[in-house]
Amino acid sequence: MRKFSLLTFLLLLSTFLCLGAGTALGASNGNINSAAVQVNVTNQNPDTARPGEPVELTLSVQNIGNNNLKDIKVTLNPEYPFSKLSGEDLEKSISYLNARQEDDDAGVLKFKLMTDSNASEGTYDLDIVTTYTSGSGSDEKTYTTTKTVQLEVQGKEYAQVVTVSKADIDIAKEEPLEFIVTNTGTSPLKNLVFSWTDPKGVVLPVYSDNTKHIKYLEAGQSVTVSYSVMADVNADPGLYTLNVNLSYEDADSNSKNIQTTAGLFVGGTTDFDVSFSETSAGETSFSVANVGNNIAYAVKVSIPDQDGYKVSGSSSTIVGNLEKGDYTIASFDVSNSQSGAGGNTTENGPGTPSDSSQDSANGASSTSMSSSDPLKVQIEYTDAKGERETVTKEVNLETTTSGNMTAAGGPGGPGSSAGISSYLPYIGLLVLAGGVFVYRRKIHEKIQAMKAKKAGYKKPEDQKI
Repeated sequence: MRKFSLLTFLLLLSTFLCLGAGTALGASNGNINSAAVQVNVTNQNPDTARPGEPVELTLSVQNIGNNNLKDIKVTLNPEYPFSKLSGEDLEKSISYLNARQEDDDAGVLKFKLMTDSNASEGTYDLDIVTTYTSGSGSDEKTYTTTKTVQLEVQGKEYAQVVTVSKADIDIAKEEPLEFIVTNTGTSPLKNLVFSWTDPKGVVLPVYSDNTKHIKYLEAGQSVTVSYSVMADVNADPGLYTLNVNLSYEDADSNSKNIQTTAGLFVGGTTDFDVSFSETSAGETSFSVANVGNNIAYAVKVSIPDQDGYKVSGSSSTIVGNLEKGDYTIASFDVSNSQSGAGGNTTENGPGTPSDSSQDSANGASSTSMSSSDPLKVQIEYTDAKGERETVTKEVNLETTTSGNMTAAGGPGGPGSSAGISSYLPYIGLLVLAGGVFVYRRKIHEKIQAMKAKKAGYKKPEDQKI
Protein backbone atom coordinates (compact mmCIF):
# COMPACT_ATOMS: atom_id res chain seq x y z
CA MET A 1 0.00 0.00 0.00
CA ARG A 2 2.84 2.29 0.84
CA LYS A 3 4.56 1.45 -2.51
CA PHE A 4 1.35 2.13 -4.35
CA SER A 5 0.97 5.51 -2.73
CA LEU A 6 4.55 6.45 -3.55
CA LEU A 7 4.15 5.28 -7.15
CA THR A 8 0.91 7.19 -7.50
CA PHE A 9 2.57 10.31 -6.13
CA LEU A 10 5.45 10.02 -8.59
CA LEU A 11 3.09 9.58 -11.53
CA LEU A 12 1.08 12.59 -10.51
CA LEU A 13 4.25 14.65 -10.05
CA SER A 14 5.52 13.65 -13.51
CA THR A 15 2.21 14.58 -15.03
CA PHE A 16 2.31 18.03 -13.47
CA LEU A 17 5.94 18.53 -14.54
CA CYS A 18 5.12 17.54 -18.10
CA LEU A 19 2.19 19.91 -18.20
CA GLY A 20 4.38 22.68 -16.80
CA ALA A 21 7.10 21.95 -19.35
CA GLY A 22 4.54 21.95 -22.15
CA THR A 23 3.21 25.29 -21.06
CA ALA A 24 6.68 26.73 -20.85
CA LEU A 25 7.55 25.31 -24.28
CA GLY A 26 4.38 26.76 -25.71
CA ALA A 27 5.23 30.13 -24.30
CA SER A 28 8.79 29.96 -25.58
CA ASN A 29 7.74 29.36 -29.20
CA GLY A 30 5.12 32.07 -29.14
CA ASN A 31 2.03 29.90 -28.81
CA ILE A 32 -0.73 30.42 -26.33
CA ASN A 33 -2.27 27.21 -25.07
CA SER A 34 -5.28 28.38 -23.14
CA ALA A 35 -7.99 26.17 -22.01
CA ALA A 36 -9.84 26.46 -25.27
CA VAL A 37 -8.14 28.69 -27.87
CA GLN A 38 -4.70 28.65 -29.44
CA VAL A 39 -3.50 31.60 -31.57
CA ASN A 40 -0.42 31.30 -33.77
CA VAL A 41 1.32 33.52 -36.29
CA THR A 42 1.48 31.26 -39.32
CA ASN A 43 2.94 33.73 -41.80
CA GLN A 44 4.64 37.15 -41.93
CA ASN A 45 5.13 39.17 -45.11
CA PRO A 46 7.82 40.27 -45.49
CA ASP A 47 9.64 37.77 -43.31
CA THR A 48 11.42 40.66 -41.64
CA ALA A 49 9.59 43.94 -41.23
CA ARG A 50 11.22 46.87 -43.00
CA PRO A 51 11.14 50.48 -41.77
CA GLY A 52 8.59 52.58 -43.54
CA GLU A 53 6.81 49.58 -45.01
CA PRO A 54 3.71 47.62 -43.95
CA VAL A 55 3.98 44.12 -42.59
CA GLU A 56 1.19 41.54 -42.91
CA LEU A 57 0.53 38.92 -40.23
CA THR A 58 -1.56 35.78 -40.78
CA LEU A 59 -2.99 34.28 -37.58
CA SER A 60 -4.61 30.90 -37.06
CA VAL A 61 -7.26 30.78 -34.33
CA GLN A 62 -7.89 27.19 -33.23
CA ASN A 63 -10.34 25.89 -30.61
CA ILE A 64 -8.50 23.09 -28.89
CA GLY A 65 -10.97 22.85 -25.99
CA ASN A 66 -13.89 20.57 -25.43
CA ASN A 67 -16.56 23.25 -25.69
CA ASN A 68 -17.80 25.13 -28.66
CA LEU A 69 -16.90 28.83 -28.69
CA LYS A 70 -18.63 31.91 -30.02
CA ASP A 71 -17.96 35.61 -30.47
CA ILE A 72 -14.20 35.12 -30.77
CA LYS A 73 -12.44 38.46 -31.13
CA VAL A 74 -8.74 38.88 -31.85
CA THR A 75 -7.17 42.31 -31.26
CA LEU A 76 -3.64 43.55 -31.95
CA ASN A 77 -2.15 46.10 -29.55
CA PRO A 78 0.79 47.49 -31.54
CA GLU A 79 3.53 49.53 -29.92
CA TYR A 80 6.54 51.28 -31.43
CA PRO A 81 7.77 50.73 -34.08
CA PHE A 82 4.44 49.24 -35.20
CA SER A 83 1.21 51.22 -35.61
CA LYS A 84 -2.20 50.98 -37.21
CA LEU A 85 -2.13 51.06 -40.99
CA SER A 86 -4.65 53.41 -42.53
CA GLY A 87 -7.72 51.50 -43.72
CA GLU A 88 -6.87 48.38 -41.76
CA ASP A 89 -8.63 47.13 -38.59
CA LEU A 90 -6.81 46.15 -35.45
CA GLU A 91 -9.70 43.92 -34.28
CA LYS A 92 -11.30 41.07 -36.21
CA SER A 93 -13.93 38.49 -35.25
CA ILE A 94 -14.89 34.88 -35.77
CA SER A 95 -18.49 34.11 -34.93
CA TYR A 96 -18.17 30.42 -33.99
CA LEU A 97 -15.55 27.72 -33.53
CA ASN A 98 -16.34 24.07 -32.97
CA ALA A 99 -14.68 22.18 -30.16
CA ARG A 100 -11.56 20.06 -30.65
CA GLN A 101 -10.54 21.54 -34.01
CA GLU A 102 -7.76 20.12 -36.12
CA ASP A 103 -5.10 22.46 -37.47
CA ASP A 104 -6.74 22.61 -40.86
CA ASP A 105 -10.06 23.64 -39.28
CA ALA A 106 -8.63 26.68 -37.52
CA GLY A 107 -9.92 30.11 -38.36
CA VAL A 108 -7.59 32.43 -40.30
CA LEU A 109 -7.28 36.16 -39.71
CA LYS A 110 -4.99 38.64 -41.47
CA PHE A 111 -3.74 41.94 -40.07
CA LYS A 112 -1.56 44.68 -41.52
CA LEU A 113 0.61 47.01 -39.47
CA MET A 114 2.86 49.90 -40.46
CA THR A 115 6.51 49.90 -39.43
CA ASP A 116 7.99 53.25 -38.47
CA SER A 117 10.38 54.57 -41.11
CA ASN A 118 13.03 55.39 -38.50
CA ALA A 119 12.89 52.04 -36.72
CA SER A 120 16.24 50.54 -35.83
CA GLU A 121 17.15 47.00 -36.54
CA GLY A 122 16.01 44.60 -33.75
CA THR A 123 13.22 42.44 -32.32
CA TYR A 124 10.03 44.01 -30.99
CA ASP A 125 7.06 42.63 -29.02
CA LEU A 126 3.48 42.61 -30.24
CA ASP A 127 0.53 41.73 -27.97
CA ILE A 128 -2.39 39.73 -29.35
CA VAL A 129 -5.52 39.78 -27.17
CA THR A 130 -8.21 37.12 -27.69
CA THR A 131 -11.70 37.10 -26.12
CA TYR A 132 -14.29 34.39 -26.57
CA THR A 133 -17.47 33.07 -24.97
CA SER A 134 -18.06 29.49 -23.89
CA GLY A 135 -21.14 27.77 -22.55
CA SER A 136 -24.75 28.93 -22.56
CA GLY A 137 -27.29 30.28 -20.15
CA SER A 138 -26.07 30.62 -16.61
CA ASP A 139 -22.91 28.66 -17.54
CA GLU A 140 -21.89 31.15 -20.23
CA LYS A 141 -18.50 32.69 -19.53
CA THR A 142 -16.25 35.11 -21.39
CA TYR A 143 -12.52 34.53 -21.38
CA THR A 144 -9.66 36.83 -22.29
CA THR A 145 -6.12 35.75 -23.09
CA THR A 146 -3.07 37.72 -24.21
CA LYS A 147 -0.27 36.40 -26.29
CA THR A 148 2.97 38.25 -26.99
CA VAL A 149 4.86 37.51 -30.19
CA GLN A 150 8.18 38.89 -31.38
CA LEU A 151 8.57 40.54 -34.75
CA GLU A 152 11.96 41.21 -36.26
CA VAL A 153 12.74 44.54 -37.93
CA GLN A 154 15.56 44.68 -40.43
CA GLY A 155 17.84 47.66 -40.92
CA LYS A 156 16.78 49.79 -43.84
CA GLU A 157 19.08 49.08 -46.76
CA TYR A 158 17.85 51.21 -49.54
CA ALA A 159 19.39 53.35 -52.22
CA GLN A 160 17.73 56.01 -54.27
CA VAL A 161 18.58 58.00 -57.36
CA VAL A 162 17.84 61.38 -55.90
CA THR A 163 18.47 63.85 -58.68
CA VAL A 164 19.57 64.20 -62.28
CA SER A 165 21.75 67.25 -62.93
CA LYS A 166 19.82 68.60 -65.93
CA ALA A 167 16.52 68.21 -67.69
CA ASP A 168 17.54 68.97 -71.26
CA ILE A 169 20.49 68.69 -73.60
CA ASP A 170 21.19 70.19 -76.99
CA ILE A 171 21.37 68.18 -80.17
CA ALA A 172 24.80 67.07 -81.43
CA LYS A 173 26.53 68.80 -78.57
CA GLU A 174 28.59 67.14 -75.88
CA GLU A 175 26.99 67.83 -72.53
CA PRO A 176 27.65 66.70 -68.93
CA LEU A 177 25.00 64.60 -67.23
CA GLU A 178 25.18 63.69 -63.54
CA PHE A 179 23.11 61.41 -61.33
CA ILE A 180 23.20 61.58 -57.54
CA VAL A 181 22.74 58.22 -55.79
CA THR A 182 21.91 58.34 -52.07
CA ASN A 183 21.82 55.56 -49.51
CA THR A 184 18.56 56.44 -47.79
CA GLY A 185 18.65 53.37 -45.58
CA THR A 186 20.15 52.71 -42.17
CA SER A 187 22.70 50.14 -43.33
CA PRO A 188 25.71 50.54 -45.63
CA LEU A 189 25.57 49.31 -49.21
CA LYS A 190 28.35 47.77 -51.24
CA ASN A 191 29.16 46.82 -54.82
CA LEU A 192 26.68 49.23 -56.37
CA VAL A 193 26.33 49.09 -60.15
CA PHE A 194 24.66 52.08 -61.82
CA SER A 195 23.61 52.22 -65.46
CA TRP A 196 21.09 53.87 -67.75
CA THR A 197 19.83 53.40 -71.29
CA ASP A 198 17.77 55.32 -73.80
CA PRO A 199 15.51 52.74 -75.48
CA LYS A 200 15.44 54.82 -78.67
CA GLY A 201 19.20 55.21 -78.81
CA VAL A 202 19.01 58.97 -79.27
CA VAL A 203 21.05 59.87 -76.20
CA LEU A 204 24.28 57.98 -75.69
CA PRO A 205 27.29 58.34 -73.39
CA VAL A 206 30.57 59.43 -74.95
CA TYR A 207 34.09 58.69 -73.71
CA SER A 208 32.71 55.87 -71.55
CA ASP A 209 30.10 53.14 -71.44
CA ASN A 210 26.86 53.52 -69.55
CA THR A 211 27.86 51.53 -66.46
CA LYS A 212 29.52 52.91 -63.33
CA HIS A 213 30.63 50.97 -60.24
CA ILE A 214 30.51 52.19 -56.65
CA LYS A 215 32.37 50.01 -54.20
CA TYR A 216 30.84 51.17 -50.91
CA LEU A 217 28.28 53.70 -49.75
CA GLU A 218 27.62 54.49 -46.10
CA ALA A 219 24.11 55.04 -44.80
CA GLY A 220 22.98 58.59 -45.45
CA GLN A 221 25.81 59.32 -47.88
CA SER A 222 25.50 60.31 -51.54
CA VAL A 223 27.73 59.83 -54.54
CA THR A 224 27.69 61.62 -57.90
CA VAL A 225 27.84 59.51 -61.04
CA SER A 226 29.04 61.59 -64.00
CA TYR A 227 28.72 61.06 -67.74
CA SER A 228 29.38 62.97 -70.93
CA VAL A 229 26.46 62.49 -73.28
CA MET A 230 25.46 63.54 -76.76
CA ALA A 231 22.18 63.45 -78.65
CA ASP A 232 21.91 62.32 -82.28
CA VAL A 233 22.12 65.21 -84.74
CA ASN A 234 19.09 63.86 -86.57
CA ALA A 235 17.02 63.44 -83.42
CA ASP A 236 13.59 64.96 -83.29
CA PRO A 237 13.27 67.46 -80.44
CA GLY A 238 11.23 66.06 -77.59
CA LEU A 239 11.20 64.33 -74.23
CA TYR A 240 13.07 61.03 -74.10
CA THR A 241 12.96 58.34 -71.42
CA LEU A 242 16.06 57.10 -69.66
CA ASN A 243 15.74 53.70 -67.98
CA VAL A 244 17.86 53.89 -64.84
CA ASN A 245 19.06 50.73 -63.11
CA LEU A 246 20.82 50.44 -59.75
CA SER A 247 21.87 47.17 -58.15
CA TYR A 248 23.67 46.71 -54.85
CA GLU A 249 24.46 44.22 -52.13
CA ASP A 250 23.23 44.42 -48.54
CA ALA A 251 25.16 43.41 -45.43
CA ASP A 252 24.31 39.77 -46.07
CA SER A 253 25.60 40.01 -49.69
CA ASN A 254 22.09 39.68 -51.01
CA SER A 255 21.76 41.41 -54.37
CA LYS A 256 18.96 43.92 -54.81
CA ASN A 257 17.91 45.93 -57.77
CA ILE A 258 16.16 49.27 -58.28
CA GLN A 259 14.73 50.27 -61.63
CA THR A 260 13.36 53.68 -62.31
CA THR A 261 13.00 56.17 -65.15
CA ALA A 262 14.05 59.74 -65.79
CA GLY A 263 13.05 62.19 -68.49
CA LEU A 264 15.52 64.12 -70.62
CA PHE A 265 14.48 66.71 -73.17
CA VAL A 266 16.53 66.72 -76.36
CA GLY A 267 16.68 69.93 -78.35
CA GLY A 268 16.01 73.50 -77.41
CA THR A 269 17.69 76.68 -78.49
CA THR A 270 19.45 77.46 -81.73
CA ASP A 271 21.77 80.15 -83.06
CA PHE A 272 21.70 82.64 -85.92
CA ASP A 273 24.08 84.44 -88.22
CA VAL A 274 23.17 87.86 -89.61
CA SER A 275 24.97 89.60 -92.48
CA PHE A 276 24.42 92.60 -94.71
CA SER A 277 22.75 91.72 -98.00
CA GLU A 278 22.14 94.87 -100.03
CA THR A 279 20.73 98.36 -100.04
CA SER A 280 18.02 99.13 -102.53
CA ALA A 281 15.41 101.85 -102.80
CA GLY A 282 16.30 103.17 -99.37
CA GLU A 283 15.96 99.77 -97.67
CA THR A 284 18.80 97.81 -96.16
CA SER A 285 18.44 94.04 -96.35
CA PHE A 286 19.99 91.47 -94.06
CA SER A 287 20.43 87.75 -94.48
CA VAL A 288 19.31 85.88 -91.37
CA ALA A 289 20.43 82.23 -91.23
CA ASN A 290 19.60 79.56 -88.65
CA VAL A 291 23.07 78.11 -88.01
CA GLY A 292 22.05 75.99 -84.99
CA ASN A 293 20.79 72.43 -84.76
CA ASN A 294 17.17 73.15 -83.89
CA ILE A 295 14.25 74.61 -85.75
CA ALA A 296 13.22 78.13 -84.83
CA TYR A 297 9.49 78.85 -84.77
CA ALA A 298 7.79 82.21 -85.30
CA VAL A 299 11.01 84.09 -85.96
CA LYS A 300 10.83 87.83 -85.55
CA VAL A 301 13.68 90.10 -86.70
CA SER A 302 13.92 93.59 -85.21
CA ILE A 303 16.21 96.57 -85.18
CA PRO A 304 16.13 97.69 -81.54
CA ASP A 305 16.57 101.28 -80.46
CA GLN A 306 20.26 102.05 -80.34
CA ASP A 307 22.69 104.91 -80.61
CA GLY A 308 23.93 105.78 -84.07
CA TYR A 309 21.03 104.35 -86.06
CA LYS A 310 17.40 105.13 -86.67
CA VAL A 311 14.69 103.17 -88.44
CA SER A 312 11.96 104.75 -90.54
CA GLY A 313 8.76 102.75 -90.65
CA SER A 314 8.46 99.37 -88.99
CA SER A 315 11.48 98.24 -87.00
CA SER A 316 10.51 94.58 -86.92
CA THR A 317 9.25 91.87 -89.24
CA ILE A 318 8.04 88.31 -88.71
CA VAL A 319 9.67 85.85 -91.07
CA GLY A 320 7.99 82.60 -89.90
CA ASN A 321 9.79 79.35 -89.15
CA LEU A 322 13.41 78.70 -89.97
CA GLU A 323 14.62 75.12 -90.22
CA LYS A 324 18.20 74.47 -89.23
CA GLY A 325 20.43 75.59 -92.11
CA ASP A 326 17.68 77.73 -93.63
CA TYR A 327 17.86 81.51 -94.14
CA THR A 328 15.69 84.46 -95.03
CA ILE A 329 15.95 88.16 -95.91
CA ALA A 330 14.75 90.93 -93.62
CA SER A 331 14.72 94.54 -94.87
CA PHE A 332 14.49 97.80 -92.95
CA ASP A 333 14.71 101.49 -93.73
CA VAL A 334 17.65 102.09 -91.46
CA SER A 335 20.02 105.06 -91.59
CA ASN A 336 22.75 106.65 -89.60
CA SER A 337 21.15 108.92 -87.02
CA GLN A 338 24.26 111.05 -86.88
CA SER A 339 23.74 112.05 -90.53
CA GLY A 340 21.16 114.52 -91.73
CA ALA A 341 17.88 113.62 -93.34
CA GLY A 342 18.44 111.21 -96.17
CA GLY A 343 22.00 110.83 -95.11
CA ASN A 344 23.09 113.71 -97.33
CA THR A 345 25.08 115.46 -94.66
CA THR A 346 28.65 114.76 -93.99
CA GLU A 347 30.44 114.19 -90.76
CA ASN A 348 31.27 117.95 -90.78
CA GLY A 349 27.62 118.66 -89.95
CA PRO A 350 24.71 120.21 -91.77
CA GLY A 351 25.52 123.26 -93.87
CA THR A 352 29.22 122.88 -93.49
CA PRO A 353 31.14 122.81 -96.74
CA SER A 354 32.79 119.55 -97.28
CA ASP A 355 36.50 119.21 -97.04
CA SER A 356 37.85 119.54 -100.57
CA SER A 357 40.71 117.23 -99.83
CA GLN A 358 38.28 114.64 -98.53
CA ASP A 359 36.04 115.07 -101.56
CA SER A 360 39.05 114.66 -103.76
CA ALA A 361 40.01 111.53 -101.95
CA ASN A 362 36.51 110.09 -102.00
CA GLY A 363 35.68 111.05 -105.55
CA ALA A 364 32.00 110.57 -106.31
CA SER A 365 29.34 111.39 -103.74
CA SER A 366 28.48 107.73 -103.37
CA THR A 367 31.75 106.92 -101.69
CA SER A 368 31.98 106.30 -97.96
CA MET A 369 31.94 109.28 -95.68
CA SER A 370 31.90 107.83 -92.20
CA SER A 371 31.71 104.59 -90.27
CA SER A 372 29.43 103.72 -87.33
CA ASP A 373 29.20 101.27 -84.46
CA PRO A 374 27.92 97.83 -85.38
CA LEU A 375 24.19 97.70 -85.99
CA LYS A 376 22.38 95.50 -83.46
CA VAL A 377 19.86 93.10 -84.94
CA GLN A 378 17.54 91.31 -82.52
CA ILE A 379 16.02 87.90 -83.30
CA GLU A 380 13.16 86.48 -81.28
CA TYR A 381 11.95 82.92 -81.79
CA THR A 382 10.19 80.02 -80.12
CA ASP A 383 12.46 77.06 -79.45
CA ALA A 384 11.62 73.34 -79.50
CA LYS A 385 10.50 73.47 -75.87
CA GLY A 386 7.99 76.18 -76.67
CA GLU A 387 9.92 78.88 -74.87
CA ARG A 388 10.45 82.30 -76.37
CA GLU A 389 14.14 83.11 -76.86
CA THR A 390 15.94 86.29 -77.88
CA VAL A 391 19.28 86.53 -79.68
CA THR A 392 21.09 89.76 -80.51
CA LYS A 393 23.63 89.94 -83.31
CA GLU A 394 25.80 92.78 -84.58
CA VAL A 395 26.43 93.74 -88.19
CA ASN A 396 29.23 96.11 -89.15
CA LEU A 397 27.91 98.76 -91.54
CA GLU A 398 29.13 102.01 -93.02
CA THR A 399 27.06 104.95 -94.24
CA THR A 400 27.65 106.58 -97.60
CA THR A 401 27.01 110.21 -98.45
CA SER A 402 23.93 109.14 -100.34
CA GLY A 403 22.57 107.70 -97.13
CA ASN A 404 22.97 104.10 -98.22
CA MET A 405 24.20 101.41 -95.91
CA THR A 406 26.94 99.06 -96.96
CA ALA A 407 28.96 96.36 -95.33
CA ALA A 408 32.13 97.63 -93.77
CA GLY A 409 34.91 97.25 -96.29
CA GLY A 410 32.49 96.19 -99.04
CA PRO A 411 31.82 97.71 -102.43
CA GLY A 412 30.73 101.33 -102.11
CA GLY A 413 32.55 101.73 -98.83
CA PRO A 414 36.06 102.69 -98.07
CA GLY A 415 37.22 99.73 -99.95
CA SER A 416 35.56 100.88 -103.24
CA SER A 417 38.88 101.90 -104.72
CA ALA A 418 39.91 98.32 -104.44
CA GLY A 419 36.74 97.33 -106.30
CA ILE A 420 37.50 99.77 -109.20
CA SER A 421 41.06 98.69 -109.36
CA SER A 422 39.92 95.15 -109.82
CA TYR A 423 38.45 96.21 -113.24
CA LEU A 424 41.57 98.05 -114.46
CA PRO A 425 43.10 95.02 -116.26
CA TYR A 426 39.91 94.56 -118.24
CA ILE A 427 39.77 98.26 -119.11
CA GLY A 428 43.41 98.13 -120.24
CA LEU A 429 42.67 95.18 -122.47
CA LEU A 430 39.74 96.99 -124.05
CA VAL A 431 41.86 100.11 -124.72
CA LEU A 432 44.64 97.99 -126.16
CA ALA A 433 42.23 96.11 -128.43
CA GLY A 434 40.76 99.41 -129.65
CA GLY A 435 44.24 100.79 -130.42
CA VAL A 436 45.17 97.70 -132.38
CA PHE A 437 41.92 97.93 -134.32
CA VAL A 438 42.53 101.63 -135.26
CA TYR A 439 46.16 100.94 -136.13
CA ARG A 440 45.28 98.05 -138.44
CA ARG A 441 42.62 100.18 -140.12
CA LYS A 442 45.08 102.97 -140.82
CA ILE A 443 47.58 100.50 -142.28
CA HIS A 444 44.91 99.00 -144.45
CA GLU A 445 43.88 102.39 -145.84
CA LYS A 446 47.48 103.31 -146.58
CA ILE A 447 48.07 100.07 -148.49
CA GLN A 448 44.96 100.62 -150.56
CA ALA A 449 46.13 104.15 -151.44
CA MET A 450 49.50 102.92 -152.62
CA LYS A 451 47.90 100.24 -154.80
CA ALA A 452 45.67 102.82 -156.43
CA LYS A 453 48.56 105.11 -157.21
CA LYS A 454 50.51 102.39 -158.93
CA ALA A 455 47.53 101.46 -161.09
CA GLY A 456 47.20 105.11 -162.35
CA TYR A 457 44.01 105.44 -160.64
CA LYS A 458 42.78 108.96 -160.34
CA LYS A 459 40.25 110.24 -158.10
CA PRO A 460 37.00 111.33 -159.79
CA GLU A 461 37.61 114.95 -158.87
CA ASP A 462 40.96 114.89 -160.71
CA GLN A 463 39.43 113.69 -164.05
CA LYS A 464 38.58 116.34 -166.68
CA ILE A 465 35.43 116.02 -168.76
